Amino acid sequence: MTSITEIAPDVYRLSTYDPKIDLQFIQFLVKDEQPLLFHTGLKGMFSVVRDAVDQIIDSSQIRWISFSHFEADECGSLNEWLAIAPNAQTVCSPIAAFVSVDDFAIRPAKSLQHNEVLNTGKYRFQFQHTPQVPHGWDAGLFFETTHKTLFCSDLFHQFGDVEPITESDVIERSRQTIINYEASPFPNYIPYTTHTDRILQELAALKPRTLATMHGTTFVGDGERALQDLGVMLREVLLLKQ
Repeated sequence: MTSITEIAPDVYRLSTYDPKIDLQFIQFLVKDEQPLLFHTGLKGMFSVVRDAVDQIIDSSQIRWISFSHFEADECGSLNEWLAIAPNAQTVCSPIAAFVSVDDFAIRPAKSLQHNEVLNTGKYRFQFQHTPQVPHGWDAGLFFETTHKTLFCSDLFHQFGDVEPITESDVIERSRQTIINYEASPFPNYIPYTTHTDRILQELAALKPRTLATMHGTTFVGDGERALQDLGVMLREVLLLKQ
């Protein structure tokens, strides 16, 4: 079952929990003149995500589809969405378009430069190039400038069937998730590079009020402080342990 929560004006969190891996898979739908879907979900999740979108808008009216980086849970059902929404176009970084999306997708993508803005009607989305943050050299994030929502992909990742929205600190939940990954057969889930801290500081400078996380609860509050704290935590867990 997919739960639907409005986390900011016209921004809907669509969450499907998989108990086998104790993880929520989340997409974000922006209801506007040109509706935007951030994350498509896995290919196998297409029908349940589509049904959730149809409770808010006609899914065939999706105009823009975006995601942080080319990965199955980010964009696995991209072609299914492009097929049912004839005017939809993928929006991603130039690297993502060049190395993956334009070969994989049934229609060419629109690529955005760093800080370039996409208008959907009432809302403006500033594209942030964030290579290797959370991961992937093609990574990028969207920042909605009116209500200051940052769509943060795997940043602040948390396990569990958690609440849709919280104003409580999520750093410790995220810390435990990263520690668990580092101790698992799948370490280096999030790399720490020479650019990580700079990118997180640039995101913090946007002063987001809502942090829309792909796996876990959405944080509402001082996003600047949360991103700064995330940078400290990642440095402690991923860099200083080496």
